[in-house]
Amino acid sequence: MARFAQRRDHILAGTNSPIAGEQRYLDRLYRRLDALRAQAGKRLAAVKASRAGGSPQNRSERDAFATLHADRLAQLESVEDRLVFGSLTMDDSDHRHIGRIGLQGENLEPLLTDWRAPAAEPFYQATPNHRLGVARRRHITTAGRRVTAVEDELLDLEAASGMADSQAAELTGEGALMAALAAGRTGRMNDIVATIQAEQDRIIRSQLNGALVVQGGPGTGKTAVALHRAAYLLYTHRDRLANSGVLVVGPSRIFLRYIDRVLPSLGETGVVATTMAELVPGFAATATDRPEVAAIKGRLEMAKVIRRAVKERQRLPRRAIALPVLGRDLVLRRSDVAQARHIARATSKPYNLARQVFVRELLNRLARQFAEQSGTDPNSADLAEVTEDLRSARDVRVAINLCWMPMTPRRLIEDLYAKPHLLDYCAPELAPPERSALARPLGSAWTVSDVPLIDEAAELLGEDDAAAQAELRHAALQQRQNVEYAGLVLAQQGSAGLVSAEQLADRFATAGPSLTIAERASSDRAWTYGHIVVDEAQELTPMDWRSLLRRCPTRSLTIVGDSGQTRAPGATGSWNASLDQVLGQGNWRIEELTVNYRTPAAVVLAAQDLARRAGLPVGHDVAARDIPNSLMECSAADLVGEAVALARRRLPQGDTGRVAVIASGPDLAAIRQAVEQSDLASKTARPDENPLDFPLSILDPPQVKGLEFDEVIIVDPAAVAAAAGTATDYGRRTGAADLYVAMTRPTRRLWLVRPAPSATGGDER
Repeated sequence: MARFAQRRDHILAGTNSPIAGEQRYLDRLYRRLDALRAQAGKRLAAVKASRAGGSPQNRSERDAFATLHADRLAQLESVEDRLVFGSLTMDDSDHRHIGRIGLQGENLEPLLTDWRAPAAEPFYQATPNHRLGVARRRHITTAGRRVTAVEDELLDLEAASGMADSQAAELTGEGALMAALAAGRTGRMNDIVATIQAEQDRIIRSQLNGALVVQGGPGTGKTAVALHRAAYLLYTHRDRLANSGVLVVGPSRIFLRYIDRVLPSLGETGVVATTMAELVPGFAATATDRPEVAAIKGRLEMAKVIRRAVKERQRLPRRAIALPVLGRDLVLRRSDVAQARHIARATSKPYNLARQVFVRELLNRLARQFAEQSGTDPNSADLAEVTEDLRSARDVRVAINLCWMPMTPRRLIEDLYAKPHLLDYCAPELAPPERSALARPLGSAWTVSDVPLIDEAAELLGEDDAAAQAELRHAALQQRQNVEYAGLVLAQQGSAGLVSAEQLADRFATAGPSLTIAERASSDRAWTYGHIVVDEAQELTPMDWRSLLRRCPTRSLTIVGDSGQTRAPGATGSWNASLDQVLGQGNWRIEELTVNYRTPAAVVLAAQDLARRAGLPVGHDVAARDIPNSLMECSAADLVGEAVALARRRLPQGDTGRVAVIASGPDLAAIRQAVEQSDLASKTARPDENPLDFPLSILDPPQVKGLEFDEVIIVDPAAVAAAAGTATDYGRRTGAADLYVAMTRPTRRLWLVRPAPSATGGDER
């Protein structure tokens, strides 16, 4: 492959230079972008200025169009940076520029091809041996609205057919890629749309259906690939995903903050992002279980335990219950309760919804007793009043509740933990020591491991929502009536193509401010998504997977992870072991990323050697870069003082660049205290602030998963590896995984600070 880099610094300013030509075209694109922004802004202002009166239908229509134009304006604003990043010259002389979104001129002529469109695929996939009709591929580097460099790859040379496979497999756009990798970190993940490599692009564009596992070591771009895949699927399958949405599940709130700009920069804002701890709306998990307890809660057997706990709340009285009410001596017979329970269970409704049937059946039986004793006609209207009087009678309510208590998920799980006899009955699969490990008093803090159990209970219990169901049926009827009307409105407004008639009708369905799909989905536990992206998926337990699969009946998943980084108790560290039991054997496929773009070669080799010696299942990822002095070691008697001094020396001087100090246990607390009392206090976050917003982060290994920094300082690596404990296989594996993760965070340099009788200093000062 012939590659020619043209850089502004190396050519004379001239109207015929490649950079000058690209600059003229870039100016044209930004003029069009500015015009479209102004158009969307005017439409939004006009809608906001329109009168708020009229029918609820008119007000909903105005709110819906305000949301539509606001979304369009937000999309156009989000693609300001690096609007265009490449171009293709085809064998037939067709020329197309590739960018973040598709743009058309005033006469609908194509100006910019969306990177997700089929026409852009050769930009990522073409090689000299498989040119896909490409004569020249150009990578365009910009800063703001200025072209700073172009890099050409000529693929139509006669020599291309004789190139070795190893040459043909070179990194595409190597100059642009290396510039992106060398840039200082900002505390936020950047998209990789300009530098996607062929193996990454193949995964991004893979089919929507089914579960896809993206396996790769640290730095191979797993997360970026998954996010770009989400953007690609939303673009390619808009009709299918627009009304159901995409869910992104990450390992921590810090991680979600780290990636939160990627999808908006690709023109997508309607994605819900959450952690497993926050998966159930309105439920806050603030604590962490001991590893052995978390492992028990993560087992699939816990689903059976919870199901038994639900059924246990449907009780038969030991004997008939006398109910002296309404001047009569009524009796709640055991046989009546059994028959009512059988009728309710036969509906197959969730517990609380089936309870409505149970209560109604018992009230009817008691009302018939009343009619027999009073001589009332059992078919008279008066008996309906009697039924309602029975419903409100305290003794009747208490008796019925004892047989079928209204129940919330929290109460069910809390009672299960707090009542040993109940746990013994519901969990025969667990050994006595395991049941004892689950025991805790009422009012204890909820843990992350409780979330899938709460979700399981909520699914089995359901909600007492007869009124809500009636409202939904009415809304569905209104929706069908509005679809045709919405199509006419779109045509009149000239907004066809921006949103479907079904989407607009959905916004018309309710009066008042309209909610986006993401807003509605994030507040609804029972919402089902069209696609789910799961990052750090190797950490999920079988019960975690049950919660996620409940939210995606189509099983359309992008599962991202690295088995070598597994540390969670209850997680298997094996895709076969974890996915076969929840998805079924043969119902998922795997793709592997093999190039480490983040971490310098020397650091990659050192981390892999550590992992293999610890028995972790790491691959043979190859580093894309080899940076001199990227692995540094020093020793000191005062580890805390040395770490703080080293952080001070390595802090970046400009606006970009991030340094992380990673430690465990007492070392971590001591370093934080020392920094708070030093001149570095303003360079790092306070407890209530996001650490990624500051140039210096002080974190433990679990907190840095998925993140990257320019330089990383690991304080006492042996202590980091031992922090999880070495007395058990779990502790040894977790400690090794923690150190492996910590070592693979830097993009430039890793410092290992080890204890010594006296400080000897580092290799670089």
